[in-house]
Order: sequence, then structure tokens, then C-alpha cells
Amino acid sequence: MLARVFALLVLLAPLFLASDYYLFRLTMMACFAIAVLGLNVVTGFGGQLSLGHGAFYAIGAYTTAILMTRFEIPYWATLPPAALVSAVVGFAIGLPALRLRGLYLALTTFALAVATPQLLKHRALEDWTGGVQGLVIDKPDVPFGLTLSPDQWLYLLTVALAAMAFAGAANLMRGRIGRAIVAARDHPVAAEAMGIDIAMIKTKTFAVSAMLTGLAGSLGAIATQFVAPDSFAPFLSIALFVGVVVGGLGSIGGAVLGAAFIEFVPDLADRVSKAAPGAVYGVILIGTLMFLPEGVMGLLRYVYAVAMQGLRGHSP
Repeated sequence: MLARVFALLVLLAPLFLASDYYLFRLTMMACFAIAVLGLNVVTGFGGQLSLGHGAFYAIGAYTTAILMTRFEIPYWATLPPAALVSAVVGFAIGLPALRLRGLYLALTTFALAVATPQLLKHRALEDWTGGVQGLVIDKPDVPFGLTLSPDQWLYLLTVALAAMAFAGAANLMRGRIGRAIVAARDHPVAAEAMGIDIAMIKTKTFAVSAMLTGLAGSLGAIATQFVAPDSFAPFLSIALFVGVVVGGLGSIGGAVLGAAFIEFVPDLADRVSKAAPGAVYGVILIGTLMFLPEGVMGLLRYVYAVAMQGLRGHSP
């Protein structure tokens, strides 16, 4: 109970202590946390290597942008359709991906990430997507007469939805479906012998993963108030994958730490070296993977285990 109260205080503290700029950065971190969580469901728990989740992030973002600009639908009402459209596309991608494994699946999904920005620029879709120039979204008004700034409201909304997404993913992975996902990853022959439909469970896992990432893209579009094809370049998919590995494969909480890496480490690298920020980013990433092979959550688990062992050793 005390841990939950402490976590709530930590999440609410930026509303009163941070400027609008840092609230925006924390909002984007929460969006990336949901996206990394989605990728972790399919890669960390499902064992399917995907390098194309930036495409699902883009689908969610553009679904919200199109519904808001072309149909004048309120921002909050665009969140479910964005998640649903992403889930449908994820399910459709998951079906042919069943025949692929390992690096072949990674390259196939990466091709999706490469193709998505080009498709968004295509003349056939330009009337909907805005082409190269993209679409501008109005910043949502604060509802219910709350005495909050728009950035404070978006931060509160995004964190609340992120908390729901994390709670839902944790319950899913602890339940029967989660055990089936892990069994299909680790022992597919034994899982199939026990009556698990391997093809369907993997496809549904891909759909759930895409749904979470699409929701993240929708929230990210609302926060940035702008979408354009070049915002969803293939590097976005790589960054999400980096977030999964840095946070910890198969870790729910690790998605938050991975999102923090995605959002803040590039700025840190830029401050260290204006001339070669990419090189500094690479050194930080290599060092993290070298000294934390199980991700940051692996280190935290080790520290927790050592601390608990020490407490038990000193107990009367």
C-alpha cells in the first residue's frame, strides 16, 4: 500500500514542480513507455523479434490526426479507434509472419517500418495524410473546468492511460493467456500438445502488441500536435527496440526505464558532444548493454535480491 502511495506521489509531483516543457517531455516518455510495453509483449514475452513497431506507432498517430482534422472528432474519442486500427493491422501482419522466425521476421517487420513513411507520402493518400507536410492538430482544451494548463492535463491523461495499460499487461501476462504466450515461446511442441493453438496465440499477441503501440502513437500525436511521415522514420522502430533491451526483455516495469532512455539519452549525448552526438549515444548504448546484459530491470532485481538476503541474514 505504501509503495503504491509513493508511486502515485512520484507521478503527480511533476504537475506542480515541472515546467510545461518538462511536462511535455515526461508526457512523451509516458507515450514511449506504452509503445515499448507493446513491443515487449511480442518480443520479450512472445519471442517474436519485431523491428517494425514504429509503423504501428505511425498508424495510431495518423488515425487520431485524420479523425480530428478531417472529421472534427474530439481527441479523446479518437483513442479507441487508433488502438483498434493498429490491432487489426497487427493481426493482419501477424498472420503471414507466422511462417517467419528470428532474423527473417525482424527483416520483414523492418521492411514495414521502411515502407510506412513512403506510403504516407503517396499521392493516393495525400488528401488524407497531408503528404509530406503532414497534419496539424489543435491542442485539447482542459475539461471539467480544471485549473490545469493544457500540458498538465495531457500529462495527467497520458500517465493515467499508461497506468491502465501497464496494469492490463501485467494481469494478462500473469493469467492463463500470458502463460500460453510464454509456453508458445519456450516450448512450442509441448504447448501444442497441451492444446494451445500456437498460430492463433502468436497472431493475437502481435495484435495486442500493435494495439498498445498504436495507442501510444495516438497519445504522442495529441501531445506534439503534429504528424508527418518523416516523424516515423525507421529509426523510431530501432529506438523502441533499444528501449525494450535497455529496460529488460520480458519485464513490464522495464518499459518505463527503456522509455526514459529513448526520451532523454539522445539529449544527453547532444550536450556531451554537439559535433558527434550519434557517437556518444552509441557509446552509452554499448556501455549499457555491456554492463547490464539483462537490462536495467535485471540490475534492480539483483540489488533487491541482495538487499533482501542481507535483511534475512541480520534478522533475529
